[in-house]
Amino acid sequence: MVKVWWSCCFFFALFLTSYIGSVHGGNVTYDGRSLIIDGQHKILFSGSIHYPRSTPQMWPNLIAKAKEGGLDVIQTYVFWNLHEPQQGQYDFRGRHNIVRFIKEIQAQGLYATLRIGPYIESECTYGGLPTWLHDIPGIVFRSDNEQFKIENEYGNVQGAFHEKGLSYIRWAAQMAVGLQTGVPWVMCKQDNAPDPVINTCNGMQCGTTFKGPNSPNKPSLWTENWTSLFLDLMQYHGGTNFDRIASSFVTTAYYDEAPLDEYGLVRQPKWGHLKELHAAIKSCSKSLLDGTLTRFILGSQQNAYVFKRSSIECAAFLENSGDQSVTIQFQNIPYQLPRKSISILPDCKNVAFNTAKANTQKNARTMKSHLQFNTVEKWKVYKEVIPSFDDISARANTLLDQISTAKDTSDYMWYTFRFNDNSLNAQPILSAHTHGHVLHAFINGNLNSGAYLERRVAGLHRVNVQGRDFTNQAWGNQVGLLGEKLKIYTAGGSSQVQWERFQSSTKPLTWYKTTFDAPVGNDPVVLNLGSMGKGYTWVNGQGIGRYWVSFHTPQGTPSQKWYHVPRSFLRPTGNLLILLEEETGNPQGITLDTVYITSW
Repeated sequence: MVKVWWSCCFFFALFLTSYIGSVHGGNVTYDGRSLIIDGQHKILFSGSIHYPRSTPQMWPNLIAKAKEGGLDVIQTYVFWNLHEPQQGQYDFRGRHNIVRFIKEIQAQGLYATLRIGPYIESECTYGGLPTWLHDIPGIVFRSDNEQFKIENEYGNVQGAFHEKGLSYIRWAAQMAVGLQTGVPWVMCKQDNAPDPVINTCNGMQCGTTFKGPNSPNKPSLWTENWTSLFLDLMQYHGGTNFDRIASSFVTTAYYDEAPLDEYGLVRQPKWGHLKELHAAIKSCSKSLLDGTLTRFILGSQQNAYVFKRSSIECAAFLENSGDQSVTIQFQNIPYQLPRKSISILPDCKNVAFNTAKANTQKNARTMKSHLQFNTVEKWKVYKEVIPSFDDISARANTLLDQISTAKDTSDYMWYTFRFNDNSLNAQPILSAHTHGHVLHAFINGNLNSGAYLERRVAGLHRVNVQGRDFTNQAWGNQVGLLGEKLKIYTAGGSSQVQWERFQSSTKPLTWYKTTFDAPVGNDPVVLNLGSMGKGYTWVNGQGIGRYWVSFHTPQGTPSQKWYHVPRSFLRPTGNLLILLEEETGNPQGITLDTVYITSW
């Protein structure tokens, strides 16, 4: 019997949490105290590891480190867009092998929870929905719509659908419970989750902001506990947004500040601090699960929460929510409480853990250069063909939506048109309005580009030149680039084009090719793309992901410089590196680095 807990938060979509079996096959239930597994109340610590954001070769080590860190449960979304990228065409290979991932969790003696969505958000392109849904007639996402009927994190948008939002919640709950999985289901961001579905906290500072269960018979649970923006106690390992999985303006490195960083390395003191916290709470389990709770006021911003099981068994949590350290008296014993902290006393006397005191030694991550690609001889180039209006056979009398036209087969789409300019102005002005990230405009083959960082829809929606509107006229459209069509990022496809010797000057929409040997050892491998602009990277045909070094943080630094190349992608020698540069990056500044940890 697979030991698995399926969790699906209805963020609205079903934030469902469903066990499909437990260690001895017994049902999972709950009461107002906790979840109950095989008849026993349980305190469970869960953390997220998303299977497609790491590799099968990394999974065993990631899960083992999570277990060592005190986790009982590994949580992951189910990525529908990756499993059915085209309608009726399924992919459960490699990083998409969710069954292998769950079996690895089982093999290490942990539970698994699945947030099945299918709308998952997860900073994933199109919210994890396959884009072919876009073309289903009559579909309305995130509503009580017969063609849709799937969701996640619905509390964020429910109000926009008025009465249909409420009926949608009821339908989702009835559908989930009606499956008779024998396990509880959970809705996240849904304070009014219909019985018997459990409502949970999914947001900032759950300890103080959560209103609590909407029934005394439901336990207090949280699915995501945000302590600050982009610091989420849900994510135990973020991983890498390989290929084109990331949504708009999300870096390839995903939640790199998690206890296990992008490469699976332990981040200290975070990992060790959480391990101690998990152990301290587990040492209070009997009192927490069976004891009676009493609150004692110790000061204006200080409280004691005591769980007493018997005259000799109790656990206490001493809270100081103030901005200053204080000394309080609890049971006639003085305790110093650091600012904004909680002390855990498993026996109501001795402090086993304080949230503000990290006893674990810190560590630092260092990138060590292994190889420089700093000579022109190391590179070959292929300049992407810029199609003209006459080269493209596809025609439309208006500007097409890129999502419907490209159908997620490429990030790129050409829009071409031809006109005669009879004005006397020597420099006519092109005005193009787009919902894409970047527009590269070519006039008679010459580049005239600019960035348009707007909301994600896709493609051009209005074009005029010198005040003349060309929106509704004959347009030629081509999805994707020739290099993509030929798959020149693979060994076989690379031989299909004529590569040229690299010159010192660079132009937009240029492909770069080189080879390299893998660094010796087991340290994680990264590409430092700090000299590049915006584009895409492949190693041995595997998509490392999009890069956008020229997109800077508010502090003026690149949003990301280092890009993970998993060891399993590499051969000992002769690895093929291909980059598509949209802007004017300099490949001679690229280095291949290794990552290692030092303590301090």
